[in-house]
Amino acid sequence: MSKQKFIVIGMTDDREVWFPPQVREAIAAGRVFSGGKRHHEIVAPLLPEGARWIEIAVPLDAVFEQYAGLDEVVVFASGDPLFFGFGNTLRRRLPEAELVVYPAPNSLQLLSHRLLLDYHGMHCVSLTGRPWDDFDAALIRGEALIGALTDRVKTPAAAAARMLEYGYDNYRMHVGVSLGNREAERLWSGNLSDAAASEFGFPNCFVLERTALRPRPFGIPESAFEGLPGRPNMITKMPYRLLALSALDLPNRRSFWDVGFCTGSVSIEARLQFPHLKINAFEIREEGRDLMAHNAQKFGAPGIETHIGDFLQADLQAIPAPDAVFIGGHGGQLIEMLRRIDSVLLPGGVIVFNGVSPESRALFREAVAAVGRRITASMNVSYDSFNPIEILRAE
Repeated sequence: MSKQKFIVIGMTDDREVWFPPQVREAIAAGRVFSGGKRHHEIVAPLLPEGARWIEIAVPLDAVFEQYAGLDEVVVFASGDPLFFGFGNTLRRRLPEAELVVYPAPNSLQLLSHRLLLDYHGMHCVSLTGRPWDDFDAALIRGEALIGALTDRVKTPAAAAARMLEYGYDNYRMHVGVSLGNREAERLWSGNLSDAAASEFGFPNCFVLERTALRPRPFGIPESAFEGLPGRPNMITKMPYRLLALSALDLPNRRSFWDVGFCTGSVSIEARLQFPHLKINAFEIREEGRDLMAHNAQKFGAPGIETHIGDFLQADLQAIPAPDAVFIGGHGGQLIEMLRRIDSVLLPGGVIVFNGVSPESRALFREAVAAVGRRITASMNVSYDSFNPIEILRAE
């Protein structure tokens, strides 16, 4: 049985479309075609008589059901189909299929060309139907040049507003609208405040050009955080915080849970030093919501998901399972908490706990044994006049 074949043709938004000879031959020989609504509007006059069109729209499962059983499909896609494009979706969903790709310039290339911008070092992200995670990480790392593909929700204005919320005003934004469309193409450049207040046509993309370096603290003093009123010591002190993050082996982790975050110091420090992490933070006190929001904005740490309420009652099903967990507070329910964490912790995952008192250290060891794990590392640390702490790691 022969392989299913997809001929994927990249195109710009130019209504006076031009294709090289081998692409025109593939179109002339085709019988089944596929693409978005906008693509069909442009290429419809070029399709052979009696051609079948399968529109690419969500949910994609319905699209792939129509592809099933077809020998060959000619697909039209925007720009380079392998640049955050439908070509990658085909490779992932139908790995055995034969793929032939004819790329066109992607929109970020076109925008860079219009700006005469040296873009070889650009860090590119896609916000098209995706979370802010990769965009946030690029900001935290301070990339000099960031290119972003957008959708109708995560627009240039929404991105600019998010950057200003977290203090990333050290960029200039360039927006390209309907690039390649000779009649509708538009370019815009300006500061983030103006971008956040502007509306741009669609489709669009944008490039951020760094204008200044933004400080990225490492080892934030506890006095810099806003804390619980009247309880200044309710925070993981900076030396203990950094040692706990080291014990968690966060460079090699993907999903981090901070249970009992209080002021958010551990989550924020982790976010700034390891921006690739997906971080979920849990706190029983309602005051934690505003504390986390304020401190995350102050230190430029977007993307931390906050959950307020009793951890033992929280719905964990929709939250990415962790491979690293820090327990900052337990309310005397450490064994029950360990059992709940153990039920979702990914294979090879680690748990770190700062034991303040002999009783809490003994309770953690008991809880670890109860869930069939073991202590693999411990470190006794003293800092100024504070009580000694034992940092315990369980696996």
